[in-house]
Amino acid sequence: MLEEHIGLYYNQVQTRKNTASFFISMPDVLIHRTTKKLSPGKYYPLGATLYPDGVNFALYSRHATAVLLLLFDRPDGSPTDCIRLEHRDRYIWHVFVHGIGAGQLYGYKVHGDYDPPRGLRFNPHKLLLDPYAKAVTGKCINSENLLLAYDALSPHKDLVMDERDNTQVMPKCIVVDPAFDWQGDTRPDIPLDRLIIYETHLKGFTAHPSSGVREPGTYRGFIEKIPYLQHLGINAVEFLPLHEFFVEDYHRVRGLTNYWGYNTIGYFAPEFSYCSKTFPGCQVQEFKTLVRELHRVGIEVIMDVVYNHTGEGNELGPTLCFRGIDNLTYYCLDGTPEEPLRKYRDITGCGNSMNLAEPAVMRLVMDSLRYWVQEMHVDGFRFDLATALGREQGRFDKSASFFDAISQDPLLATIKIIAEPWDIETYQLGNFPVDWSEWNGKFRDTVRRFYRGDPGQVQDLGWRLTGSADLYAADGRHPSNSINFVTCHDGFTLYDLVSYNTKHNEANGEDNRDGRDENFSWNCGVEGDTNDPAILSLRRQMAKNFLCCLLFSRGTPMLLGGDEFLRTQRGNNNAYCQDNEISWYDWNMCRTNADMVAFCRRAIALRKRFAVLQGRHFFKGTASCGAELPDILWYNEKLGQPDWHHPETKTICFQIAGTTEHAAEGCNVLFFILHAGCDQIQVLLPAQEGIRWRRIIDTALPAGEDFIDPPGTELTLQHTYTAAPRSFVLLLGS
Repeated sequence: MLEEHIGLYYNQVQTRKNTASFFISMPDVLIHRTTKKLSPGKYYPLGATLYPDGVNFALYSRHATAVLLLLFDRPDGSPTDCIRLEHRDRYIWHVFVHGIGAGQLYGYKVHGDYDPPRGLRFNPHKLLLDPYAKAVTGKCINSENLLLAYDALSPHKDLVMDERDNTQVMPKCIVVDPAFDWQGDTRPDIPLDRLIIYETHLKGFTAHPSSGVREPGTYRGFIEKIPYLQHLGINAVEFLPLHEFFVEDYHRVRGLTNYWGYNTIGYFAPEFSYCSKTFPGCQVQEFKTLVRELHRVGIEVIMDVVYNHTGEGNELGPTLCFRGIDNLTYYCLDGTPEEPLRKYRDITGCGNSMNLAEPAVMRLVMDSLRYWVQEMHVDGFRFDLATALGREQGRFDKSASFFDAISQDPLLATIKIIAEPWDIETYQLGNFPVDWSEWNGKFRDTVRRFYRGDPGQVQDLGWRLTGSADLYAADGRHPSNSINFVTCHDGFTLYDLVSYNTKHNEANGEDNRDGRDENFSWNCGVEGDTNDPAILSLRRQMAKNFLCCLLFSRGTPMLLGGDEFLRTQRGNNNAYCQDNEISWYDWNMCRTNADMVAFCRRAIALRKRFAVLQGRHFFKGTASCGAELPDILWYNEKLGQPDWHHPETKTICFQIAGTTEHAAEGCNVLFFILHAGCDQIQVLLPAQEGIRWRRIIDTALPAGEDFIDPPGTELTLQHTYTAAPRSFVLLLGS
């Protein structure tokens, strides 16, 4: 027996596979039943717009033959009103319903041909979400597959219309009152080169019992942990998707879920499961409160957004929204000569791809982005599989219409715009427009490979440490356009990176086939858990090496949440379906590994102190800091020029000069030693008149000695330094 709980605001309803009477078949006729006063309304704005005397509803569908608006009093009840929309302008169906207000529940049924080979999938038996809905009453349940699983695997099931009605089990859209007390909130507007980004999952951040918050796993719960982010020195949070998302059937039946949320079904609606559920639509108020409270302490909000595909999957997926409203418009379709439009073009690996070549789809995306900036006050976006949004005639084009639309929009042109610059077909790192920043996958891979001891890494490492001028200088971008990271949600955590040679994704139920096979990781001698103190010490040292590379490189650093206290996912490098202790932050580790938290906090503070580490310009090797010293000088361990091309070069040193954030402190010189070899070496230090070298960081030293806040500890020997195996050293000359 399969059981799901629906209607969390009201009485729960149980849906059972063997209860056929639960589904009320709606005859294929147009029903119009209402006592409400109606007016034609307007075709703009799209969605449900609240006015003092009622609500305007507007829905785009070019190919529909009729549209029904259904009103509800309860999420699990029958419709109180069925309103046929009689007016259409510019393919937008619209009506004004008098006498209703905020909190009104609604959905649509859309009529038209059901002919999948021609790309038409209208089904009047399916209640559909409004693409512009600002909130929904719960999570979508795919009644098509879950309740009759015997036909879910048939590759031909989509050729026959499913006549079961899903009206009761589908969540309902909510008319939202946008009023909110922002209390004078303004955007922090932190320059990109000054950002310290913290990537995190909103629920996972506080879901573990050890978080100690009153409402774990929610918008409200996250607010309680803001002081921790302040203490760490974070000034931007990048949230994994917060749009309403769909959980696929195959996860539900295995007791898993789409935890990460990269399966959007509502581009204007904050995720329902992260709210307190105290009243319909509370997720909107609670999301706004979260943004306001983060802004209050100077922390920006960046949202990970998924406009490349939707949660409806391929042709065998559920009909929840776009597919049933206007399949031909919303999706890139493909097929065979016999069935030219039955299949979905899939460049995302998620079953479908949104068709941004259609003006209505482009408008949806742009309206959504503007809504989150203007109404919800977010500060930027990270675009999942952004290359999929830049397709023109089947190929990536940096002058694609979507990119032009972003750059020409006066609101969006002022916020942070970040690309994930790849999809399953193409890799376009460094090829995005001038106003875009990019996740720098080369930084991640090169830093990992260098400290793992792979040969031939130093030449590329030089580019990555200094802002990746080879990727961003030619088109006028800055080092800050490189979003540097060593780890992110997709892959190993920092601790797992130094604890596992191979992925361990068995808990995902896919026989360990999912996730990347090549992680450029090293387990320091033992796979996974160990009590060996030497290995545990080396793992901490390697983790500190990576943190230093991240925080002291030119570019914008992005820290994966929990890495600062060595959060582990037990070797799972694809925990997208694990809404449990595999993914949740165990705050006990924050206390156990307090020394690592302190190290990370000090490193962030040091980066902020030295302006030269945050510069907007690429190093040129010319005089800086007055006229005395070049801005960068490269060395090998003997003060000669590095052998950039020798595959066995395992040590690189460089010196940079510049002021601190307090210009009155004068010029400072920073000397870095990155040593990936397995033996200690003697490094000669530059001799400069009036300069005395002090040790700030040596990751090979024990906690308490590994990081000495400036002015640091003056070296006994000023001409040489002994670098331990696999270490990172920072010296301050002043």
